[in-house]
Amino acid sequence: MTKLSSMEGRAKFGEYETWYRVTGDIDAKKPPLFILHGGPGAAHNYVDAYKLLAAEGRAVIHYDQLGCGNSTLLPDKGGDFWTVQLFIDELNNLVDHLGQRGKFHVLGQSWGGMLGAEYGVTRPAGLKSLTIANSPASMALWMSEAARMRKLMPQHIQDALNKHEASNTLNDPEYQNATMWVYEHHVCRVVPFPPEVTETFDQVTRNPTVYHVMNGPNEFHVVGTLKNWSVIDRLHNITVPTYIISGRHDEATPACVQPFADHIKGSTWHIFENSSHMPHVEEQHDCMKRVGAFLNASD
Repeated sequence: MTKLSSMEGRAKFGEYETWYRVTGDIDAKKPPLFILHGGPGAAHNYVDAYKLLAAEGRAVIHYDQLGCGNSTLLPDKGGDFWTVQLFIDELNNLVDHLGQRGKFHVLGQSWGGMLGAEYGVTRPAGLKSLTIANSPASMALWMSEAARMRKLMPQHIQDALNKHEASNTLNDPEYQNATMWVYEHHVCRVVPFPPEVTETFDQVTRNPTVYHVMNGPNEFHVVGTLKNWSVIDRLHNITVPTYIISGRHDEATPACVQPFADHIKGSTWHIFENSSHMPHVEEQHDCMKRVGAFLNASD
């Protein structure tokens, strides 16, 4: 494959800065695709594969949301600062900074899909389509499904998780090993994890503020400010073509995802049978093919 051009930059966002990377030609005829990473606070690394979509003649824009990765880090900010609206404003700022308000696509993965749905609800000018990847429509569904899935795990994994969460000994090696078992079965089933996935986990360890404040200590112990989040009652406001993807073994189970399909008119949903939370890694070729086809049809 021809090597694609890439450029990095920093967009002023108030007194802060958002790091971004553009793969491909920002002035291509096809509308660009903005990638919203998960976490919150996980940075762009693990969704790097979506840059492959630039081979079809559109720019793919990755960026690190405020508080993580290469963007401004704010380790002393609390829950009153880290809001959904902050990240909506940051995305709008980046779209305008890059001069792409005319037409663009958005793909959000995990928390990024939650943010993408929140963004779609506002009906922003220029948005051509929305892809929601591996995301729950509410945290109540996410937590109830996590509890259901936990009961299906090996007893020693359940015991380790329950014991250390009850005693708040989350740094205990036994708990960390049990957490990794869950991740290898329901987050990324390519083991050992590819370098870009490992780098994201390492990045969260280095810059845990946003993840801990908004989510909690890990994927299935949600005690942060997003605990009561839901977008279900507003999904009918999304009017652009919407593609929903998830994995058969995903921590974002079909029950978590179903409201998107039920309430976004005309949306389509594909489940990757051999994937968990990262089909862009686990079934990369098929994922890029399907998302690329959706984007081409929505241009």
